[in-house]
Amino acid sequence: MHIDLSRRHAIVTGSTAGIGLAIASGLAAAGAHVVITGRTPARVDEAIASIARNVGGARLSGVAGDLGTREGAEHLIAQVPQTDILVNNLGIFEPKAFFEIADEDWLHFFEVNVMSGVRLARHYAQGMAQRGWGRVQFISSESGVQIPAEMVHYGTTKTAQLAVSRGLAESLAGTGVTVNAILPGPTRSEGVGDFFGKIAAEQGVPLEQVERDFIATHRPSSLIKRLATVDEVANLAVYLASEQASATTGAAVRVDGGVVRSVV
Repeated sequence: MHIDLSRRHAIVTGSTAGIGLAIASGLAAAGAHVVITGRTPARVDEAIASIARNVGGARLSGVAGDLGTREGAEHLIAQVPQTDILVNNLGIFEPKAFFEIADEDWLHFFEVNVMSGVRLARHYAQGMAQRGWGRVQFISSESGVQIPAEMVHYGTTKTAQLAVSRGLAESLAGTGVTVNAILPGPTRSEGVGDFFGKIAAEQGVPLEQVERDFIATHRPSSLIKRLATVDEVANLAVYLASEQASATTGAAVRVDGGVVRSVV
């Protein structure tokens, strides 16, 4: 299968590191012009340089701003009025006991993980529908199906993304625009790596052991018995952005290593 996105323009939110950076790199390798987004110009520039080093002929541009705010979303829209592919990857996570999660935490997580995608999809998907082609993705999580007790607020926002994704797909029926959610399982992203690295340093054990212990203790249903790589997640995102995925919409597609014990 050859995926050619050379005629397409893409925006990937939260694309200066981790899964977002891998998705942006994959889309660029498939030929798309990709807009990199991040909180600071320095981080955006670093990500663009990183992709350019690894993807020959990559077509890239960048917009810096806090997309977890209305002002940040409006700034991006003003800089980039339309796109063919929107990947709502921006997200935060934080292990915290339920009884310690304050109102401010709940609202902040909802603004960043849910409203960032809502605001951008509300704008960009209308233009996609008018042009008769488009791809919208929400990077959710297996935590949206199996809410983790150690971060209920995070899991709740990931469930909300699934609902938004399906509802938007219903709203765009017959327009040529597909909307899907991707559910990664535990993934060796920058944020997860930093978190596990801190634990490894505190316990004086190798990082690999911390990862194995996490899977065994917190995700024992994993069938691959390891963390996924960011590229494994990005491969699915690139496919769903392609012409070949035109009949896949309204779906919650898992790349979770089999963590969710379900036949559908």
